[in-house]
Amino acid sequence: MAQQVLVWERAPDRSHIDITLLSPAGMRRLNRRATGRRGVTDVIAYSLPQPDGSLLGDVYICPEVAGSTEELVRLAVHGTLHVLGYDHPEGSGRTRSRMWRLQERYVRRLVP
Repeated sequence: MAQQVLVWERAPDRSHIDITLLSPAGMRRLNRRATGRRGVTDVIAYSLPQPDGSLLGDVYICPEVAGSTEELVRLAVHGTLHVLGYDHPEGSGRTRSRMWRLQERYVRRLVP
């Protein structure tokens, strides 16, 4: 999934994203360490741009929060887009953002 999004987004050839599934307890710990927030979240993404222009990224997903296969795909795409530098506002504007529209287009391609 992540590799396909990298292709669609024309990311540099050597770009790579790892996707890791975490238990609720693992995601709670990572969320606290990464964001300072308490509780379980659905997805956390990290990006590390490389000197050659490629990207390395990590996307962490909690399947128990996701609930369905389609939502797992959505979270993988969402995290990948964050690694690529996309962002969205919090709150009601989130679903109208460019990132969200791209995310939903890619989910429709990946989940028939």
